[in-house]
Amino acid sequence: MGAGRLYAAVALGGFRRYATYRAATAAGVFTNTVFGLILVYTYKALWDLKPHLGGYDQAQAVTYVWLGQAFLSTLAISGGGVEDELMERIRTGDVAIDLYRPADLQLWWLAADLGRAFFQLLGRGVVPFVFGALVFPAYLPASPGTWAAFLLAVLLAMLVGFGIRYLVALSAFWLLDGTGVSQMTWLLGYFCSGMLLPLNVFPGALGAVVRALPWSSLLQAPADILLGRGDPLRVYLFQGAWAVVLLGAGRLLQSAATRRVVVQGG
Repeated sequence: MGAGRLYAAVALGGFRRYATYRAATAAGVFTNTVFGLILVYTYKALWDLKPHLGGYDQAQAVTYVWLGQAFLSTLAISGGGVEDELMERIRTGDVAIDLYRPADLQLWWLAADLGRAFFQLLGRGVVPFVFGALVFPAYLPASPGTWAAFLLAVLLAMLVGFGIRYLVALSAFWLLDGTGVSQMTWLLGYFCSGMLLPLNVFPGALGAVVRALPWSSLLQAPADILLGRGDPLRVYLFQGAWAVVLLGAGRLLQSAATRRVVVQGG
């Protein structure tokens, strides 16, 4: 089997694996929809007080809310990606089996995470988004080209998200238990990705800093394209640069980790 077919099979396996959790998926759809409703009414109240806050009108703000709910699990912004499993395998020493596979460790887990992400987008993200667009006045672009540009930004967001979480997972080679690092990263990511409020709302230096961090590639960047607030080429360059930096850093850290494997318990 060629390398491309191998990683495609791993991605398909990741998709099918998460597709078996039907009850969990249904519960996730319900939870995302409920939280989306809470956020929509909160945003509507805020935009009633300050119309065009952050450059969005109220319909764009509503769309932004439902994008966030669609991406929460897709991009594992609050955890739940394959990094949890990888950290556990590092802790127990099972990662040694992964290193003996005729496949690259980083690409293997990237393929698995992409399979997971695509399932979460289709299985858990689309329904809340469609519900929100049908129930509330939302901004939806009419141009198919805008939707295509948006989907490419989503794919780049998946790469950036994995890049961040892979670095967190590899920290377990030295820390043995990376739970603390994971939790701090999730909290930072939740704030800096724009899940609470669009990053365009953040004032001054704070806004400039959070928009320059990699987490802004996850929600804010695709939202900018869909809502007509960003130039796709500039967004792609920003996301692509962070993807290269993060995946490259992961490659270097992986190389250092596999030379000095430290496993709790032997």
